[in-house]
Amino acid sequence: MKKQYVVYARNQNHIMLEVFGDWNLETLPEIEKALKKVPRTQKIIWDLSGIEAFDSAGVLLFIRYLDQFREETEVVLQGYSQEQEKMYTLLKETQHPYQIPSRDSFLVRLGKQAVALWEDMRDFTAFLGHLFSAIVALLFRPANFRLKEITYHAYASGTGALVIVGLTAFLVGMVIAYQGSVQLAKFGADIFIVDTVAISVVRELGPMITAIVIAGRSGSAYTAEIGAMKITEEIAAMRTMGFDPYYFLVLPRLFALMLTLPLLIFFADIVGIAGGLFAAKMQLGLSVTQFVDRLYEILQVKHYLLGLLKAPFFAFIIATIGCFRGFQVSDNTESIGLQTTASVVNAIFLVIACDALFSVIYTEFGV
Repeated sequence: MKKQYVVYARNQNHIMLEVFGDWNLETLPEIEKALKKVPRTQKIIWDLSGIEAFDSAGVLLFIRYLDQFREETEVVLQGYSQEQEKMYTLLKETQHPYQIPSRDSFLVRLGKQAVALWEDMRDFTAFLGHLFSAIVALLFRPANFRLKEITYHAYASGTGALVIVGLTAFLVGMVIAYQGSVQLAKFGADIFIVDTVAISVVRELGPMITAIVIAGRSGSAYTAEIGAMKITEEIAAMRTMGFDPYYFLVLPRLFALMLTLPLLIFFADIVGIAGGLFAAKMQLGLSVTQFVDRLYEILQVKHYLLGLLKAPFFAFIIATIGCFRGFQVSDNTESIGLQTTASVVNAIFLVIACDALFSVIYTEFGV
């Protein structure tokens, strides 16, 4: 049975108001909801003897509603202890405003999330507008092309990611081969495991897995680096000195990732197929010669090109989301963690959505 904190009864000449239980920060929302229903058309006799415990938040709630009741009718207090009276006097004299924490309804939370999403989309659109204007301006001012920074970020995003990308692609190729071989062996179609591994890795899984790994590795690094620079006011200092942060922070990272991601995808394709070869040899007993011969028959160059065509789009998504979230960092360290998480989640979601869009387009064009 739900515990009652506020009970009132109408008499002929007054309203008897009794309160019970613990008046603290945890119970305040429920107590306040009950106090709002108390009628104020008659004299109120407020009995406080049923309060078992209270804290400063509970006393502040009592002060607030006592003042409200007294504005509309006569209030007589009874049953309060000396400790409650002392707390009342102390908090009443300080005159500090206190807001009772409210619990938003589902619709209110939904509305706030919708507003936050709209503000994010608006800010991201403005970010893209500034980015494209910087790219166009770069065509007319080649001196702003930061080759040294591009080289550095290409090394950090590309060479530094070879191990994790290669390991991930190798394991994915192995998993596809192991799972596919179990089904194909039932029909005596062992050799078709080469088709399954090669085409799926080169067209779909190689590009998508590589982009997801880079989104978690490099995209988050972009957000953290730019966010730290914003907290330490390095970006503000750059603007004060007349330097556009987009030329020094965003464009080098964008160009570096668009340069290195196709190479990483090509590397992941080769390693993924090697993983499939290893698993096919272990599970089905296919020799390397059989695997390679079948690979030459079914894996056309167009499959590589269709997979690599996705790379610039994936790179653009990862780099822009990572840099945008970096600029969204506010003046506290907690914001870096929140924006870095948002960067990875947003980039991975958009990469998968973009890959799905490419799959639909390829299917419609029959390639």
